[in-house]
Formats: sequence, C-alpha cells, structure tokens
Amino acid sequence: MQYKNWIILLFSLTLAFALFSPGAAGGIPSTNNNYTETGTYIQEQLQTLNIPGAYLVIVEGDRIAYTQEFGGASPDGSPPTPQTPFFIGSLTKSFTALAIMQLVEAGKVNLDAPIQEYLPWFALADPQAAAQITVRHLLTQTSGLSTIPGMTGLSDFDSSPQAMERQARALAGLLPANPPGEFFEYSNTNFNLLGLIIEAASGEKYADYLQTHIFTPLDMRRTFTDKSAARQNGLAVGHQLWFSLPIPVPDLPVPAGSLPSGQLISSAEDMGHYLIAQLNAGTYADRQVLSAQGMAQMHEPLVKVSIAGNEMSSYGLGWFINQTGHGPLIFHDGEVPDFFSYMALMPDQDRAMVLLVNANEQVYNYALWNLSENAALKLMDLPVPGNCWGVLPWAMRTALLLPVLQLAAICISMRRFTRWQKDPACRPGVLRLWLLHILLPTLLNLLLVSSAAAILFSGMLPFIMLFMGDIAALLLLMGAIALVWLGVRFVVILKVCRLSHPIE
Repeated sequence: MQYKNWIILLFSLTLAFALFSPGAAGGIPSTNNNYTETGTYIQEQLQTLNIPGAYLVIVEGDRIAYTQEFGGASPDGSPPTPQTPFFIGSLTKSFTALAIMQLVEAGKVNLDAPIQEYLPWFALADPQAAAQITVRHLLTQTSGLSTIPGMTGLSDFDSSPQAMERQARALAGLLPANPPGEFFEYSNTNFNLLGLIIEAASGEKYADYLQTHIFTPLDMRRTFTDKSAARQNGLAVGHQLWFSLPIPVPDLPVPAGSLPSGQLISSAEDMGHYLIAQLNAGTYADRQVLSAQGMAQMHEPLVKVSIAGNEMSSYGLGWFINQTGHGPLIFHDGEVPDFFSYMALMPDQDRAMVLLVNANEQVYNYALWNLSENAALKLMDLPVPGNCWGVLPWAMRTALLLPVLQLAAICISMRRFTRWQKDPACRPGVLRLWLLHILLPTLLNLLLVSSAAAILFSGMLPFIMLFMGDIAALLLLMGAIALVWLGVRFVVILKVCRLSHPIE
C-alpha cells in the first residue's frame, strides 16, 4: 500500500534506544544450540518490540523438535501453551491451496479450467477477463484482480453464511487491474474465490471440508474456523499496538467473508503437525493428505514476485519461495489486526518453523516479518543481517509529540504576529514574508491536510483504522489542526501585516 512506504519513511528518520517489557520463555528443551540460539534471538527481538506474547515451534523431519513460549497469552500474564489457539492470518492461504489440490487429485477441480465452470455467476466489469480467469490464476495470484477489494473485505464484518458469495458477486462492477495470467498481484479476493470453488466442487461448506479433509487427518484438534469455538478452547487474547502500547481487543469482530484467505485459528502444536505433512510429502503419522507430487507442485516457484520492477521472490500455490545459498526457503506470513504469524519450510535442512504472535499493527508487521525471516535464516545456518527495527517502539511513542509540536509552532506564530502588530518595524520584508511566513507554512499545512484527506476519502478508512489506527488517528488529528490553522493564519497575517497595502 502507498500508506506503508510513507509511514516507514516518516518514522525511520528517528534514531534512539528504549526499554521494553520482559517476556517469559520455556518449552521443550533441545541439545541443538541452533534451536536454542534461534529461540533466544526471537525472545530478544520480541522484548525489544514490546510484544505481549508468542509461541515458537520448530519441526525436524517428522517430529516437533523444539518449542518455546514468550510472554503472555492474555492480559493476566498466563503464558501460551503449545495448544493455545492464535489467529494465523494469511497462513490460511496454504490450507485453501491444499484443499484445492486435494480436489484436483480427486478429479473434481481442473487447475486450468475457467472459474466460471465452478462459479457460473462470477462476473467482472470486463466480461472477457472474467471468462479468462482460471483456478491456477487464483492460486498463483495472477488473476489480474486488484489488492484493494481484498483489503476492504477485511473490514466487512458480515457474519452471515452468504458473506463470501455476496462479496464475490459484488465484484461484478470491478475492472481488473491487469489481464489474467500476466502479473503477480497479491489479493485476498483470489483465495476467497477459491473458498467458493471448494464449496462448489466438494458440495461441502469450506469450514466442514477443511475439518474433514485436513484438520482431522493431521490431528489438528485446536484448529478452528470460528472465533467463538476457539475462545472456548483458550484462544490467546489479541492486541492492537497503539504507539507501541499493546491494547487487548478480545472482542474484535471477524470478517467471515475472508475466511479462506486469512481467518483460520490454530495452535503452535497443530501447525507443527501441518508443517510435518508439508515437509514429508503430504504425510503425517502415516496419514496422507496430498500426494508427494501434489505437495512438490505447491512448493514450486511458479511466478515472479516483483515490487517496482525489482524481483523480490517467487510464488507457488499459496507459498512464497526464496532461493538461498543453503537451498529454498518456502514461507508465508499472516496478519490480522491483532495477531501476526509466520511459517517457513527449509527442505534441504529437513526443518520447518512457525511463530504465532498475539499482537500486530501495520508498521510492526514489517518488523515481525523481519525477525521471523531472520530466525528462519538462523535455522538454515545462514548469516542474519542486522536491522534497525529496535527503534520502532521509541519512534512510535515519539510520534505522539508531533501534534504537541504542531500546536507549539502555532503558538510561536501567534506571538510573532502579535509582536509585528505592536512593532511594525519588526515585520519582515515582502520577499521574506512571502517565502518564509506564507508559502512555506502553507505548503506544510496543505501536506498535512492532504494526508488526512487521503485517509478519509480513500474508501478504505475502516481497513486503515483496523490495521494502523494509531498512525491514522494521528494524521487525522494533525490534518484537522492544520486545516483550521490555515484559515485562521491567513486572516491573522492579513490583519497584522496589512497585506492589502504596501508594506513599508
């Protein structure tokens, strides 16, 4: 999003160190120092970022080899356990992709069939594009559908059984951003449509299909498609980070229409079972959920992922793939407003990991992703690059001073204008007056007003408030102050300096 780059640029200018709340650690001990060092690294980074709680699982071969808890799963400080459910965000996409591949192997879905074969009512503003989109296009994020509708859907809290289909039918007025099959563009909409295809091809509801064909065979007893069921089984309390302060939000609603793209709930232990199957050719405890060939196809780099023309990684079927000096790193991260997650497969090392975190905020998402990837690199015995995310909590707290400084600047200006009124000799010359006291302040205030207006009129205000409410609220406040001050300042400076007459 354009907002992300703006925010990172703004706050990366702040350099400092801060003190942060401590976290707890525990779990299954390991004699492998690589595992212990990875856990220690994660603990230090989470403490630095002031994250309330998390859980790490490392898989080796066909077993869970290491676990570690961090901090608390709820405001009372009780630690998470391997069975504590967390929202896993977009890790859900790999489950949806796995379900599609199961249906492909069952002969019920054809990857290269148009999606209208399964959803005959599917339409876009461009009928030809709608007819050309295939199941494979959805899986590889190359359908041409924009990122935006998938983002706005996250603030649509329709909990009815028809929520998924209603949102999909609303795409009838949407023009695709690109021709189908040409470019990668990450969109939750692709996987929400895949959820509907699963229902159409299997004759089962999405949630029921996953329970029968994935959760049960993999012995995932603490994995849920419904928040109320997860709460009855000890769901971790999610937190929204406001200026680095974790705010518990246990009653945050869930966008049911986005279930197939990012709303599953699972425990670290269950995700360990899932990763074992991913590492072991689709098999867990002698139960096979997909053929070895099908699993390999999911992990194969199929399309290039580029940002501003720079190749960043590749995408398979519900997974990102990076090539490293020690083999492929197959991964995905996930975020909802109050949780973050990351999972990675390292097939050349016969290892995998998952980290579940019970807090998030859009800017923090980058820091959490960075620490997670670094942990995966440690497990691959690769050098870990340094990062500057340690200043983030301090920078976010310091941001609270910006409206205070804005008001202070207004007070200074008012004192200056009063002085000019009392002593006309203090007034600057015409050139200096226009450049320093009219044009420059006006441009700065207009920048603040336009930033606030961009948020208000983007059509994404509910989404922005969910994922970066602290930054949005700050910019809206400063924009409102700037708008009022623009008008007041113009009137005052006209009066004090008598701009309608020559200045002596």
